Amino acid sequence: MFKKIAIAVALVAASTSAFAQPFAQQQAPSFYAGIAGTSTEIDNLDRESGYGAFFGYKFNQSIAIEGGYYRVADTEYRVGAMRADVTVDQIDLSVIGTLPLSNGFDIYGRLGYARLEAEADIAGYTGKEHDSNALYGLGLGYTFSPVVHGRLEVQKPASDTTKIVAGVSYKF
Repeated sequence: MFKKIAIAVALVAASTSAFAQPFAQQQAPSFYAGIAGTSTEIDNLDRESGYGAFFGYKFNQSIAIEGGYYRVADTEYRVGAMRADVTVDQIDLSVIGTLPLSNGFDIYGRLGYARLEAEADIAGYTGKEHDSNALYGLGLGYTFSPVVHGRLEVQKPASDTTKIVAGVSYKF
């Protein structure tokens, strides 16, 4: 019985020291900011290119909180002689969970809140509409240097909207 307890204690001690090394290498908390290009498809409309910026705080290598602003669409629609200028903006706040892989790659998931706001100008008359939804996404990241990180992500800011985001961030 004593031998079994001694072996169990030895295994626990060995495993604790083995796990201590990866946790000691975890990144310190840090702020980051970035820019992104987007391609957004809204059901029954053409795919639109856009841009945006984001700012976040990384608590450790696995958890971050992030906010962003994106110009999802800025386009003109014509039906006969009628013309409409339409812009769609997105403001979001998310929690991001990251799983580091080898060679600088990581995969991440996003869960948060998105507010989409559309504005249309038709013959001098302006109308606005907004929609608030759950935001979720899945992405792949690559660390180019200790301070520069790239990402490619697919997001769903609304049930009828799919957004592809390619961005780069700078950690400070």
